[in-house]
Amino acid sequence: MKIILASQSPRRKELLERMGLTDFEICPAQGEERLEPSLSPEQMVEQLSVQKAREIAAQQPDALVIAADTVVAVDGRVLGKPHSRQEAVEMLTLLSGRTHTVYTGVTVCRGRQEQTGHEATQVVFGKLTPQQIQAYVDTQEPMDKAGSYGVQGRGCVLVEGICGDYYNVVGLPVYRLAGMLRRFGVEPLARHGE
Repeated sequence: MKIILASQSPRRKELLERMGLTDFEICPAQGEERLEPSLSPEQMVEQLSVQKAREIAAQQPDALVIAADTVVAVDGRVLGKPHSRQEAVEMLTLLSGRTHTVYTGVTVCRGRQEQTGHEATQVVFGKLTPQQIQAYVDTQEPMDKAGSYGVQGRGCVLVEGICGDYYNVVGLPVYRLAGMLRRFGVEPLARHGE
């Protein structure tokens, strides 16, 4: 069965490979994201992952498509990827010394069969000085990450603790995804593409 990851995220690609799925194509969704402003973060990530999966599935209906979307939320405010250095500084300042939630929506579909879910993980940031925030932004790592940090990179030094799925914070809830894949007849623990 042909498997497609509807994302160009190198982190999601690496996590799929860690799960044992080495024979898959990368075909990122290109469509414009459409959301109702009243959605909760959970609904938002699920809806975005569905949009991405359906876009690719319409082009390749026989393939198994995996799509995901991740956001960070604190005090009801959703933080996506920063659009500027200043926005990255503002996000990191907001997260400093606080607990926030990382939500990832994931959709798996093939033809008309579709499953969608989300994972929520609590992340506690240590108290950061303005100098630490600037130094981290200077690494450029925050610029393509929801919430302006990457826990799997140099951003690990910002995180005091995590409650929940670590891989969800990286961008793909692998335990949840493995269960979804099994319902499509794909066993991640089996050898794929070797």
